[in-house]
Amino acid sequence: LNALQQEVKTKVEELPKENRILVTAHDAFSYFGKEFNFEVLGLQGLSTTTEAGVRDVQRLSNLIIQREIKAIFVESSVPQRTVKALQASVESKGKEVKIGGELFSDALGNTNEETGNYIGMFRYNVNTIVNALK
Repeated sequence: LNALQQEVKTKVEELPKENRILVTAHDAFSYFGKEFNFEVLGLQGLSTTTEAGVRDVQRLSNLIIQREIKAIFVESSVPQRTVKALQASVESKGKEVKIGGELFSDALGNTNEETGNYIGMFRYNVNTIVNALK
């Protein structure tokens, strides 16, 4: 695991500290943020069953614009509609934010893919996050 931690730290260091802002549908990545110095912003908090309200979407879309966040992320285990609504809210204000990719938070990917085990999933998530936010 130490080799993976070093690999992840090296990858994360490709991203300037001011760009280390992870926006997802819910706050499943707080552990990741603490470990690798990312600010994590979730639309729904920790629960995947509560819906993000219009106020939550507006607040976060304003923050994305103010801080010039390049990408937001969908999660494999959470419906994409709230993140897509967030993207639409940013666009309605004349700005752009891309969907940086799909992250795995509450479930692994298919067993025959890189994301089918914990280490592969973690590596995939880190690469997806860093590459989208560069």
